[in-house]
Amino acid sequence: MTSSTLPTRSPSLQDPAAPATAVVLGGGALGTSIATHLARAGAQVTLATAGQLCDGASGRSLSWLNSAGDRSPAYHALRVLGVDRYRTLFATDPGKDWLRFTGGIWWDADETSASARARHADEVARGYDSHLLTGEDVAGAFPGVNAGAVLGDAVVNPGEGWVSLPHLVEHLAAELTERGGEIRTELGECTLLVEDGRAVGIRDASGAEHRADAVVVACGAGTSAVMAGAGVNIPDGSPLAMLVTTEPADVEAPVLNTPRAAVRPNPGGSFCVDHDWYVDQIVEHEDGTCTIDGAVVTELLDEASALLSGDTALRPATWACGRKPIPADGEPVLGAVGALPGCHVAFTHSGATLALVAGELLTHEVMTGTRHPLLAQFSPDRFRG
Repeated sequence: MTSSTLPTRSPSLQDPAAPATAVVLGGGALGTSIATHLARAGAQVTLATAGQLCDGASGRSLSWLNSAGDRSPAYHALRVLGVDRYRTLFATDPGKDWLRFTGGIWWDADETSASARARHADEVARGYDSHLLTGEDVAGAFPGVNAGAVLGDAVVNPGEGWVSLPHLVEHLAAELTERGGEIRTELGECTLLVEDGRAVGIRDASGAEHRADAVVVACGAGTSAVMAGAGVNIPDGSPLAMLVTTEPADVEAPVLNTPRAAVRPNPGGSFCVDHDWYVDQIVEHEDGTCTIDGAVVTELLDEASALLSGDTALRPATWACGRKPIPADGEPVLGAVGALPGCHVAFTHSGATLALVAGELLTHEVMTGTRHPLLAQFSPDRFRG
């Protein structure tokens, strides 16, 4: 049974107090997933977005599926579950070229390998599949990787993967409409509609109201501003970022996270590349658009090309800059807003890894009115004074 053939929950089995209608603000991976899960649960859903679907951070995300590195136990557990849900989706159709589990490799500029050994030890202690390999070992296991680029030892996580979020959003949006959901695009800047202390919908830039029993705000780096307009504090720490998509290249590689470039495969034989060393060279304009000098793109792709075997020379096809959604404390913000009944929030740096499981767990909260235990640590209420 595929996700698109999962039955909608029977009305006779629904909690009479469960919301019959919901509006989700945000057309990225999180918003589209939440809307689709709500439709599966039997709600009549409107997915609303200022522009087009996936025209924000989800359209320029490295979207590496993982729980590598160091993070809180609760956040690690949630990310592992996030990867698990992608494996379930992958199992329904292993032929999808936009979702793959090719593994991930990490190394840094420490040629003594002390940081790699420490990272590996931390991952092993958590039960995360982690291996410490030399550059030669890496190249032997992944012929598309240049052994000479590996500084010291590398940490290899064979269970990791990647997803093309535009393809995921398209896949979920198709299911949403099949289930009777409505998708409203090009609404412009939207605000929460609040009456008698309760969220009852959104108001779009034209002044039109879109009312519902439940509202979920999942609009990436814009989430804090939307919530602030309703008097709710969700501190924002979203930095500027850029993602470059390359022309197709005749080489295969897993996800690579290295000192000067992060690289993942992309459908059609291309790659997506980003990093953070050039963030101060991104120019954000008054209208919210961002630009960067093309020379930075060239330098980034030169760094990425050096990671790959042979004479690979990656060439840019497109690139885009904007804010990367990150809450101020780095932890996800997921769940009901105690100060604003009827409203839920989904705001996280790991929007790709968590998209499917967050949609599932947020839907549980919306439809039952009770906090899901896995989201307790990530409540928006932690910011209340």
